Amino acid sequence: MDDDTLKRGGPLAAVARMPTGAKVFLILSGALLPLALIAFLASLQTTRIADQEVRARLRVAIGEAARSLRGELAWELREVRAALPGTPGEAPNCGRLAGLFEPQAAQGVRYAVLDPSRRLVCGQPIPSVAPAASDAPPAPLQLIPGSGAQIEVTAPTGYTARAFFPTRFIADAAQPTGLTDDIALTLFSGDRSLILRTREDANALDRTETQRVDLAIEDLSLEMTVPGAPVTSSAVVAALSPFLMWFLAATIAWFVVDRLLIHPLRRLRATVSAYQPGEVIDPVRGSQIPAQEIRALGDTFRELSQMVEAHERDLAEGLSRQTKLTREVHHRVKNNLQVIASLINFHARVTVDPGALEAYASIQRRVDALAVVHRHHYAGFEDTRGIELRAVIGELSSNIRATAPEGSGVGIMLNVEPLLVSQDTAVAVAFLLTEIVELAMQVSPAAQVHISTQTTGDAATATLLRISSPALADSPAFATLHDKRYGRVIGGLVRQLRSQLHHEPLTGAFELQVSITGRL
Repeated sequence: MDDDTLKRGGPLAAVARMPTGAKVFLILSGALLPLALIAFLASLQTTRIADQEVRARLRVAIGEAARSLRGELAWELREVRAALPGTPGEAPNCGRLAGLFEPQAAQGVRYAVLDPSRRLVCGQPIPSVAPAASDAPPAPLQLIPGSGAQIEVTAPTGYTARAFFPTRFIADAAQPTGLTDDIALTLFSGDRSLILRTREDANALDRTETQRVDLAIEDLSLEMTVPGAPVTSSAVVAALSPFLMWFLAATIAWFVVDRLLIHPLRRLRATVSAYQPGEVIDPVRGSQIPAQEIRALGDTFRELSQMVEAHERDLAEGLSRQTKLTREVHHRVKNNLQVIASLINFHARVTVDPGALEAYASIQRRVDALAVVHRHHYAGFEDTRGIELRAVIGELSSNIRATAPEGSGVGIMLNVEPLLVSQDTAVAVAFLLTEIVELAMQVSPAAQVHISTQTTGDAATATLLRISSPALADSPAFATLHDKRYGRVIGGLVRQLRSQLHHEPLTGAFELQVSITGRL
């Protein structure tokens, strides 16, 4: 991913900025999650198959219970109707009803036959059951919630037969074979219901399967509820174990990658980042890195740092030797310049010709200018910031006054800031000041020269050097000496300084920009 995408942001940029351990965790999670889902769906499919088996057994059981209950109630209703007289003057067949219901009396079954005047003919008194709807005709079979069911049939002759069946009798008739007592049976008729059996130890969290069938008798229907496939602890573990394994696999992989790769690499990076030239990198300090490859990489860094240390040591020794040689060269140059200056001074003392004396003095001033720069460069050789310009100009001014002709009233005033310049700049400035001051002395032996520096806008890299004197003002003597003798040398020195020299003819001042390396 490029830097522009990282700057724009978005999901990819957010992932790219994540730690490598988090990326590994996300990648492994995405790779293993489908497998966990497949295993979870397989466990759900096993549960669905178990539920289908329960529903299949429920269909068989409720079909058997419906057939048994329908046969029992239909036969009872048919027998009650058959016991009533079909023609006027005929008596009801109480013996038939007695033979039918008397054996079931122990189970709570009762019957009664009433004449048209509602007097009991045989059996036991049984009250009538109000219909479910007041405007609806009474149904032959009525449910009595909490009690049982009652058959009430009235023949055209006015005789009425009633038969009461308690809840326990109906429940026994509807009990399917092959099932335990942990089932629920409910008989419905219109808006009435009769609970035949309830489940034992049932609670709201149990899984159940319920099915309802029509008995094809009046409007009766039977509903059966059986417990569903149990959700056991093993089933829960089987369903959740894929996700647990998915999480553990991703976490273990992240831990292994983080401990074996990421953490050692982070330690190695911190060690390399804190590396300073001359030190030896020791990435396994305090403990061993588990990853062999990273340990080999750390050993490579150690070998490289040892090579760099040896190279730095060689460079330091070479630099020390070079510094000594350079100091020796500057020392010899300084001594040679002093020898030259002494020879010039010796010949000047034995010369009586005024012209030769002036020539010797001019050469003496230039040799002194170069010697001053070399002496200060040699004295501050260990400090590479540069040569102090104020000290050089001060010593140079003293040498110029010392080499001035006898009786000359030349004076040099200094107002120089504590500036540092390079050796090349110091040499050029020394020669330039010597030429300009000598020019002023040639124009007027009693010349008063003022040398100053002034901070400019770019104070960190340049300063304004100003040399002013009335003798440097525009005059025939100045123009002659400048054009024929000094102007060409001054121009060459200004070009060496890579600057421009400005002359003010009215005030007699030269100005130019001088590069500096610093300030004291």
